[in-house]
Amino acid sequence: MAVIESPMAGKVIEILVEVGQSVQEDDEVIILEAMKMENPVYAPESGVVKEIKVEVGKKVEEGEVLMVLE
Repeated sequence: MAVIESPMAGKVIEILVEVGQSVQEDDEVIILEAMKMENPVYAPESGVVKEIKVEVGKKVEEGEVLMVLE
């Protein structure tokens, strides 16, 4: 099991996966907006999305858990 954490403070502008979906290592899973730039967040390893802990529009802090993979 792995968690995907926010690499920076920002706002979630797009969630690219759904619970139950398989992802591969380095797939884009979430897009964050920070400093007026879109920043992709990548899966650290392959797995299945178990839980998404954020929604579009939510402001997140650096290190906050965005998603759980299994």
